[in-house]
Amino acid sequence: MRFSLDIDANRYVIKSYGPGWINVNEREIRRSVIITPERLVPDWPPQTFADLEEGHFETIRPLEPEIVLLGTGDRQRFPHPRLTRSLLERGIGVEVMDTAAACRTYNIIMLEGRRVAAALLMMAD
Repeated sequence: MRFSLDIDANRYVIKSYGPGWINVNEREIRRSVIITPERLVPDWPPQTFADLEEGHFETIRPLEPEIVLLGTGDRQRFPHPRLTRSLLERGIGVEVMDTAAACRTYNIIMLEGRRVAAALLMMAD
């Protein structure tokens, strides 16, 4: 799906997406990634849902989001609560959805000016 948004060029925006890829500011990404309006963290270590570990969520905390959108690939799957506990204990909300839904939701929340981070898995497992 392709988006058409007029947005500040200094912000990271998901321009389009498809199975196994996203386009962020005209850069195609095919590996798991974390996106905030101010930062792009390429090559987030977990490549599939089964790879997720507690430490992967610890790497999101320093980005200081108020909400994390976890895109779990081609379908919605919920991680064990212990994996996201470190975020929730600090008052950071976690929403879980498939990666396509997380892409759409990220752009909406980012345009509202909120501190959002999208942690997106690209590969199915």
